[in-house]
Amino acid sequence: MKKNIAHILAGRSKNITPTETVIQPLPHADLRFANPFIVLHHGGPDTVPPGSDDRLPPHPHRGFAPVTFQLQGQAHHKDTEGNDQLINGGDAQWMFAGKAILHSEGPSAQMHTDGGTIEFLQLWVNVPAAHKWDDPRYQFVPKADMPRIFEQDGVNLRLVSGQFEGKTGPVNISFTPVISAVGEIANGKEIEFNVTEDYWTLLYVAHGRVTIDDITPVAEHNLIVFDRKGTHFSVAANEDSQILFLSAEVIDEPVAAKDNFVMNTKEEVDQAMEDYKNGRFGTLDY
Repeated sequence: MKKNIAHILAGRSKNITPTETVIQPLPHADLRFANPFIVLHHGGPDTVPPGSDDRLPPHPHRGFAPVTFQLQGQAHHKDTEGNDQLINGGDAQWMFAGKAILHSEGPSAQMHTDGGTIEFLQLWVNVPAAHKWDDPRYQFVPKADMPRIFEQDGVNLRLVSGQFEGKTGPVNISFTPVISAVGEIANGKEIEFNVTEDYWTLLYVAHGRVTIDDITPVAEHNLIVFDRKGTHFSVAANEDSQILFLSAEVIDEPVAAKDNFVMNTKEEVDQAMEDYKNGRFGTLDY
């Protein structure tokens, strides 16, 4: 049975700092969450001028996993668990915040010196209540370790997490099944996705233009959210395109999300904010 499209959510400009703007298709006025998918941000492409020093200062997270798909440029990640990682175009990182983590991210020192272009997608993946207070965990995933799916000319889609087409993504710190793949489809190419019924299934068009099931055109910076019924759909590229494919088991629990925290109740979010204010997330030099 074909999947129907439930929503096409247009990404809108959002300031995440006084100087940094991202495109945000989720959350959206038409759909708050597709739990476990809570937030999707598309940062850039931004020009980093030589001699700059802009980066996000240390900030807290609790209760979910911020996941970064680096599209181009070199980023630098640091956190209070001691992870200190350079992330190049095509790489990914999966940071489970757990009970408390501080991290900082932004262009690397090399990019600050030389300048260049940087671009990323960041996805917030929720976890069940039973794991929100687990210890933080971190996994860096180089592009070379991501198996290709849809191995055909003009298609370069790389599996980051989960199982798809008999292959397994390298991420091993997810608590529920989450399939994620990112990559490129050349103009004129078409692929058919087969997915698990009742999972939340999403497709974000980062660049280019695609048609779903030979019927619905979707331009860049739009997030397609499919009805949970059905098991397959097709994607045809109308020009060279870059996409993020997501499909995950539903977490059927209340969501309370505010600032940098994703919990189950407002009281838990308030507690996280109080804990951060009182220094219980530690400190981080950057």
